[in-house]
Amino acid sequence: MGNYVDIHCHGGGGHAFGADVDGTLAALAAHRAHGTGRLVASLVSESSERTIAAMDIVRQAMVRDESILGVHLEGPFIAPARKGAHDLASLRLPTRDAIAELLQAGDGIIRQITIAPELDGALDAISQCVEAGVVVAVGHTEADAATAREAFDRGATLVTHGFNAMRGIVGREVGPVGAALADDRVAIELIADGIHVDPSLIATIFRAAPGRIVLVTDAMAAAASAPGRYPLGTLQVDVTEDGRAYVADTHTLAGSTLTMDRAVDVCVEAGVSRDDAEAAASSTPARVLGL
Repeated sequence: MGNYVDIHCHGGGGHAFGADVDGTLAALAAHRAHGTGRLVASLVSESSERTIAAMDIVRQAMVRDESILGVHLEGPFIAPARKGAHDLASLRLPTRDAIAELLQAGDGIIRQITIAPELDGALDAISQCVEAGVVVAVGHTEADAATAREAFDRGATLVTHGFNAMRGIVGREVGPVGAALADDRVAIELIADGIHVDPSLIATIFRAAPGRIVLVTDAMAAAASAPGRYPLGTLQVDVTEDGRAYVADTHTLAGSTLTMDRAVDVCVEAGVSRDDAEAAASSTPARVLGL
């Protein structure tokens, strides 16, 4: 079994997590073949009913293989303008009741949740999730740096796929990543496939936040599989011959086809030491989850 811990992964080997139990286990096996020993099954934004059903499928898979650590809800409490490959109709506000419904249905398997902190009720929702033992990540957000800092003060400790689906760093407004770089409490996910983040930036971010970079795949079903069309929640994704995944008929990136061994190699090629890249794929994500 590999040592890598992928805390943001939607599927692989032609299968999406949460679609069915055997497919969930097959997706796990596809990533295990590339060095991932443990992972969190990420789910995109869908209706409450579909999300709860997907969590139940993941729970059944966890009984059969303890390498699945639980679920990451990447939504539905995200910003419409930064939804990426999420179904707009499935997005909603993080009311106390909406959070409570998912926490109750999850019954302990929700490891992390991505929330856009500028949404109405989001800061209270962050506190609610943290109190329930869930790691909260700031992501898919229009938040400025000040709002991100408020989220971190409420207990958010992670940034979902840094630089993607959020404001960037500019001279007078450093956005969520800039706020996270200055806060030792916060780790930053990176999709190191050479597509989502320019390789010239990768080594810079490692230097700026030593010990706080978390490599993730954000992989969808096509990882360790073939080009073609795949489902991602309620949407369809087209995967090109060079491994880029786009929401069908758009130029919107829809996760990746990355595996963790390749993520480590991309970081090394970008100038990160192999020890630091390996830590970002293993001990750092484990620490973020409190393992």
